Amino acid sequence: MPSISNSPSNEREDAAALSWFRGGAFPLYLAPMAGYTDLVFRSLCKAEGADVMVTEFVLADHLLRDEARIWETVDFTEAQRPMGVQIFGAEPHVMAEAARRVEARLSPDFIDINYGCPSPRICRQHAGASLLQDLPRLGRIAAAVVRAVPATPVTAKIRIGWDERSIVAVEAARCLEEVGIRVLTVHGRTKVQGYSGDADWSVIAEVAERVGIPVVGNGNVRSSADVLRLRRDTGVRGLMIGRAALGYPWVFRELSEQLSAGSHAGAPGLQERWETMIAYAEALLERPHIGPQGNRLHWMRPRLKFFTKRLPGGRRLREAIESVETVSQLRDLAARHCSEYGDGPVLAPFDIWR
Repeated sequence: MPSISNSPSNEREDAAALSWFRGGAFPLYLAPMAGYTDLVFRSLCKAEGADVMVTEFVLADHLLRDEARIWETVDFTEAQRPMGVQIFGAEPHVMAEAARRVEARLSPDFIDINYGCPSPRICRQHAGASLLQDLPRLGRIAAAVVRAVPATPVTAKIRIGWDERSIVAVEAARCLEEVGIRVLTVHGRTKVQGYSGDADWSVIAEVAERVGIPVVGNGNVRSSADVLRLRRDTGVRGLMIGRAALGYPWVFRELSEQLSAGSHAGAPGLQERWETMIAYAEALLERPHIGPQGNRLHWMRPRLKFFTKRLPGGRRLREAIESVETVSQLRDLAARHCSEYGDGPVLAPFDIWR
């Protein structure tokens, strides 16, 4: 809720609409990652404790063209709520109409605007992180979307700036808060950094201090101690987990246990890891819009390889997955691997973050 309006009615509205922050809760978000955080993977993360999720981002223009595949990309189940749909684009009126259609068709818990994607293809469209170089347009887009869907909270995700010489996170955050953005996620890297280098949590902390809306932090948390420290010291109201969750949805279970009890949840055993990977592959095959039709797994190999992180013999496993074509072959590979290494825990909690 913008700091410019603090009426009791708006406070009640926020309590209902943004219930995942209620009572001092510290929600764990699954980050939207194009090509990975589809409906199936979101289901795995929800089952392991993800509190809030956002769809893969979609171009507003494509929603206006009513393309079936795009609507399938932003589809979600009731069990996945609270659920947001993330959109991106360069024109305020197009973004506004896209938001109206999303609201009418899906009734998401919130609509999220992407101002953080560093992809050159997206930035060439004057969308994503490129808008950090044009804060007036960034504000106009947000204002248009907020006006278009008054019954649905609008949130946004930004990076801290274009490069190290143009850190504009505080200015962008203030602009977005003033036009009605209700929650802001801040990725602590610049556009130029992409996903390399360290996230600057001091900037995220400054944003959280300077605005009145909830700020969710994102970027290279490395240990359980980091999680507790960031909650205590930065003023953020939640964490967004991205690449650490790929192939390892259990990270949400471990984080939730750490936040609630100050202890580590047990790491999954080898058998559980394989069973989850196989179930994931089978579920993807049941949703042909996510990949090619048929029963071949070749297109999902990059996704399956993420499940081998920190497994014994991981390099050989990834090489073997390059030859896997069917679920039956994946099961055979799992049986051989479990036979060789047994079924003890194979990943110390939070090792995946390092």
